[in-house]
Amino acid sequence: MTDMESETRRARIESYEAELTAIRRDIHKHPEMAYEENRTADIVARNLEAWGIEVDRGLGKTGVVGTLRRGDSNRAIGLRADMDALYIHEKNTFAHKSVHEGQMHACGHDGHTTMLLGAARYLAESDEFNGTLHFIFQPAEEGLAGAKAMIDDGLFEKFPCDAVYGLHNMPGIEKGHIGLRHGPTLAASDRWTAIFRGTGGHGSMPHKGTDPTMPAAQFTMALQTIVSRNVDPLQTGVISLGHIAAGDIGSLNIIPSEVFIGGTARSFVPQVRELLEKRLAEMADAIARAHGCTVESTYTHGYPATVNWDEQTDIAIAAAQEAIGTANVNPNLNPLPGGEDFAFMLEQVPGCYAFIGNGITESDEFIHAPRYDFDDGIIANGVSYWVALARKELAKRDD
Repeated sequence: MTDMESETRRARIESYEAELTAIRRDIHKHPEMAYEENRTADIVARNLEAWGIEVDRGLGKTGVVGTLRRGDSNRAIGLRADMDALYIHEKNTFAHKSVHEGQMHACGHDGHTTMLLGAARYLAESDEFNGTLHFIFQPAEEGLAGAKAMIDDGLFEKFPCDAVYGLHNMPGIEKGHIGLRHGPTLAASDRWTAIFRGTGGHGSMPHKGTDPTMPAAQFTMALQTIVSRNVDPLQTGVISLGHIAAGDIGSLNIIPSEVFIGGTARSFVPQVRELLEKRLAEMADAIARAHGCTVESTYTHGYPATVNWDEQTDIAIAAAQEAIGTANVNPNLNPLPGGEDFAFMLEQVPGCYAFIGNGITESDEFIHAPRYDFDDGIIANGVSYWVALARKELAKRDD
């Protein structure tokens, strides 16, 4: 692609900015929760149809897939954006603040939807590719596995893809820059619980019963030795405790008969995931028995690790460099311990998940925080990346 062609493409994309910004702010103002993204899906479908893109609805309940074909190639790729919001009370005061109390787009999915819509519009007006594009607008990324729901409803059977790509905004990365990496990119996110049980008893006579608070306390401290003493130092694991419950605030003289503890576990490779699951159960059981108590433990697999494929990551790096300049692309981004259900798509189809910078922000402006807002100034860079990616994956014969 010549510099003049690149400038022409960018100018066209920037000509959409005002309309795309209005769409993004409208979606932000009207957040919808997992599997309830009906209004958002209507916006997506209405725009895709207006641009002459074939639309299918209903996969994963509220998912939307737009299909665009050019030329004679049988090759097809999927470009995915998520649409759902979070249960958070928004503290922003701007005009597009959420109108739904306790719900907000605190993770930038409003921007993800908008950037992919912008790419769909540009590509619908162009003949820069040869093959099939599937624009995948997914529900319920935030913990309820909308990607898996779409897959289970036949996403890749109905819309076969040779590769699939995702893009997420991220504070802490310079505004509009793109970061990505080969291999593990986001962690597997699992949940665990341990319920320690004893007889309980009167606080003045602990010797008359068995006290489950003691093994629960020791287990809480011992948890961190799993990572520090069982996980290979060159690997990564994170165990966090998120909830403890026992007894009653009105009965401080009673030793409870039961203590509930729960938390999360994160890992990047299957071996570490298996190790965390095994050692959590073993440690809980051993500590409970040492105190004459019992324990009921569970370990529930959530999203698997998001692992980028090598070939598709190379293509994504090249597309990002073409779209926004080599100096603005980090091809060796450190992996992040958050989870992402795009991992389910990458288990089915080769692909790559990348991040676009939302700027260096204060801590209370990070994702999942009540003052977070997607920066409309990065929309054009995100659209440019999607367009360059489609062009590289589905290159015309004369390119």
